[in-house]
Amino acid sequence: MTKSLITGANKALGFETARQLIAAGHQVWIGARDADRGQQAADQLGAGLVQLGVTDDASVAAAAETVGELDVLVNNAGISGGRISPSEATAEDMRTVNETNVFGPVRVLHAFIPLLEKSQAPVVVNVSSGVGSLGLAADPDGPWNDANYPVYASSKAALNMLTIRYAAAFPRMRINSVDPGFTATDFNRHQGTQTVEQGAEAIIRYALITPDGPTGGFFDRNGAEIW
Repeated sequence: MTKSLITGANKALGFETARQLIAAGHQVWIGARDADRGQQAADQLGAGLVQLGVTDDASVAAAAETVGELDVLVNNAGISGGRISPSEATAEDMRTVNETNVFGPVRVLHAFIPLLEKSQAPVVVNVSSGVGSLGLAADPDGPWNDANYPVYASSKAALNMLTIRYAAAFPRMRINSVDPGFTATDFNRHQGTQTVEQGAEAIIRYALITPDGPTGGFFDRNGAEIW
């Protein structure tokens, strides 16, 4: 049975991703920083739980010991840092958001790559955002032109670069970034225009890809590359 781990999976997109992967026949571990909320979600889903805070080296290492074997890793945990404009952004804001959105996936990858390397068909999905697309950001008519929040956007751009470099380093793995789209969650105070079911589509598509599928890409919900 394919074994999957999703970070930040006790609610919203992570929870929905877990639900759909279980429906697809995966054995799913959900990673949650809050053990009580995580256990409630795991019980509801019929999933396993690992207490995992992506900013905590010890919890990430312990989670890897618990999981033991892994085929699919979904780096979903992230924070927005708030709607911080360029004139308001500080180095401390950058440090806080990158600790979760960039250093967090690096911690998790460092711990779980040895497990993924044992898989017959290892897959990594990095949950990014369209605001991290350099091409869309540079387009004055682009969909994110008014979303000028450099702290969050730059963290997702960095995550996309990690996707490229890790994919090059581990060619047997399928490692991709995905943009779920503007999904209604706590993340945006439920202002998003998509349901979590719609937002999870891109994550699920690339979590289920086969060894002949793409790697090192950044894809939106419709499967288009959005560098």
